[in-house]
Amino acid sequence: MIEPQDLTAYCDALLDVAAVTDYAPNGLQVEGVRPIRRLVTGVTACAALIAAACDPDADALLVHHGWFWRGESPCLTGAKGRRVRALMDSGMSLIAYHLPLDTHLTLGNNATLAVRLGILDAQPTAIGHGVVWRGRLMDALPPEVWARAVSERLGRTGTLVAADDRPVRRIAWCTGGGQGYLEAAAALGIDAFLSGEISEQTTHAARELGVSFLAAGHHATERYGVQALGEHLAERFILSHRYLEIDNPA
Repeated sequence: MIEPQDLTAYCDALLDVAAVTDYAPNGLQVEGVRPIRRLVTGVTACAALIAAACDPDADALLVHHGWFWRGESPCLTGAKGRRVRALMDSGMSLIAYHLPLDTHLTLGNNATLAVRLGILDAQPTAIGHGVVWRGRLMDALPPEVWARAVSERLGRTGTLVAADDRPVRRIAWCTGGGQGYLEAAAALGIDAFLSGEISEQTTHAARELGVSFLAAGHHATERYGVQALGEHLAERFILSHRYLEIDNPA
């Protein structure tokens, strides 16, 4: 059992939140009414996740995508108001870590995705203050074979823009919406770049740069960091932990 403020203070230090400039608040976003014994993790604090977390009677919900994003309306109306009302009625705390959970060297989304995909020598680059990572595959693979292997590991069919028949061995990646880093990553001398999303201009850039690009899903690439953090906290503070998957094809 641990108080919400104490748990988030630990996470703030663990993830070095103070060193990251983000566009959403990290840490305790909504203070619940009870200490934390049962922790539920998920990717996004949507209505479906809140409802599912109420079923095991969770004390806190830990997510990657929380609330109160910069530039959005502060009014708690419509769908946002219903989410807030459901969470407040449940008495759960809401804890969220965005960019600090992308960049952490062992528990972060980029690090855990590398483990999931069997990427060797995974390490952060200076691009985007550490949100872009690089590494290598054990064997060079044709782009289509590599993309199929990633899709199988993530359980989601990705969108591939193949750079001719150039084999893929040296890769860089950024989970979530990192397609804008493609050109900077290409300067590292990579064969392929992986992210969660693709934009219209990404196709042309990949072809012209001679780098294969794979959009493997925003949600699909960012499932593993929050699970790793939840498992770490459960072991550290002797908590019950359960990850809830809310399907999202994006």
